[in-house]
Amino acid sequence: MDTASLAAALVGAQAGSTQSVLAAKMLRMNADAEQAVAALLEAASQNLNRLANVAAGIGGNLDVSV
Repeated sequence: MDTASLAAALVGAQAGSTQSVLAAKMLRMNADAEQAVAALLEAASQNLNRLANVAAGIGGNLDVSV
């Protein structure tokens, strides 16, 4: 092989390696985002459960005019 072919192969291998590293990083970020959404949904569910025990009529006549 000539020098240009070796250089092209090396550049191609480097680009493939970089793409693999970036793909792994994106997968980790996606998994972290899914965990954050799951935690947010769980917190919202807990908040709604607390409000479910509020007496009937609470907040029904709330005046929000400015």
